[in-house]
Amino acid sequence: MGQLYYGDANEPITIEDRTLAHLKVVLATKLRRNESFTLSWQHPEGEQPGRSTLWLHPSIPLRFVFDDPVTPALSQQWLNELAASANSSGGIRLTEEHIEAVDETAGDKTPEDLQLA
Repeated sequence: MGQLYYGDANEPITIEDRTLAHLKVVLATKLRRNESFTLSWQHPEGEQPGRSTLWLHPSIPLRFVFDDPVTPALSQQWLNELAASANSSGGIRLTEEHIEAVDETAGDKTPEDLQLA
């Protein structure tokens, strides 16, 4: 499990490494463009029931910590879905990857190979 630290919060948000790797690409793209937006997710099992939303702004510190030292191959389709939600009025809604919908002939790509609109 990876951790996302936002602002001066002492407690990180725990997110599975593969999900966090995809999220990192989308968040970095939006923040590099100086865009503010929200990020929402449902609390995982074992935590207090409910959901949370963060307001992300380029001036607030953000740190990603991964358990796995190797960057996973990333799904262009999942990145596109997350980026599209980031551009909506509701912001990014963190959802699970739709593995069955991935084009097997295209394969996963490294972060350097990916393009976001």
